[in-house]
Amino acid sequence: MSSLRKEILARKGLPSVSEEGSSTATGVVPSTSRGLRRSGMIDVTPLEWNEFFDRKLSLNINDGVFCVYTKGDIGPIFYMLHGGGYSGLTWAALTEKLSSQLRCRIVAPDLRGHGDTVTTDELDLSTERQTEDIVAIHKNICAGEATPTFIIGHSMGGALSVHVAASGRIKHVIGIAVIDVVEGTAMEALNTMKHFLKSRPQKFGSVGAAVEWCCKSGTAKNSRAARVSMPAQIKKTGDLYTWRIDLSKTEPHWVGWFKGLSKLFLSCRVPKLLVLAGIDRLDTDLIVGQMQGKFQETILPKAGHAVQEDSPDDLADTLASFAIRNRICHSVQCYLRLCVLAKLIAFQQIFRHAELFLMAV
Repeated sequence: MSSLRKEILARKGLPSVSEEGSSTATGVVPSTSRGLRRSGMIDVTPLEWNEFFDRKLSLNINDGVFCVYTKGDIGPIFYMLHGGGYSGLTWAALTEKLSSQLRCRIVAPDLRGHGDTVTTDELDLSTERQTEDIVAIHKNICAGEATPTFIIGHSMGGALSVHVAASGRIKHVIGIAVIDVVEGTAMEALNTMKHFLKSRPQKFGSVGAAVEWCCKSGTAKNSRAARVSMPAQIKKTGDLYTWRIDLSKTEPHWVGWFKGLSKLFLSCRVPKLLVLAGIDRLDTDLIVGQMQGKFQETILPKAGHAVQEDSPDDLADTLASFAIRNRICHSVQCYLRLCVLAKLIAFQQIFRHAELFLMAV
């Protein structure tokens, strides 16, 4: 059973949770005291994007302005696509760990209707529309160059990563990684998704209250990741905070994200990685594909659905190992050794030319 389905079933029939852990009929989580949470002394102070990324870009694309977070200037692009309701900042903790291991450029956009991205149609999360957005963002970042790209996606973003890679519209895709989404269990989870969305608090008294709920409810297992990710999932509405996007209104597009995903995933002719937070029931296509060695499967059982937030160290190790083994990019240590070697070779060439010059004189 997928971790997302477990979370949905765990909350089925439960009302929203208040600040003190009791039920609340209004669905509003009161504001917390500033700084540390009273119970457990967990710091809920929001963290800024620039503690994890180098730049925050605003790109005029299609019918809107897309917010894109980036880190690094050298190496292949690690193109990270978030899940429904999250934002590019869900990758913050992972970016911090991964950039210390690999020489790569990390690109993490806020997709349509999410985070700081603003479009004329916020609720058109169809596979086709989002594919257009994702391809356009990549083209803008790469300035038309065929930059080697490793596409990594979580949940909805995982499905989109497969659709984008299979479309062939991004040239030189060198790998894909799908995080905690499998067609069969995702389709099953859709039946209870609306109840799951209704079971969450609909309003928060402050950003800190939202972060606290995220940690106390088990939605996040890593408070530091939640402190940078959760603030981007909500917006100020009057004196309170509500969810940035009403995912229930995007229901017409849910089936389109996941239907046929297994066959499409296997059809991508690049190195493929499937990372799960639990032992999902793989369908026949994936079982056969795994037996034939068509993709690598890794299970990180300590994480919840948001693997990249809950276990950034373990996921960074998994992605780094996969990338190095499949020659997607070099480790930081290898890159530094290559730089030293290049300088030694250049010095030897200069020395040789000088020696030949002196001999000629």
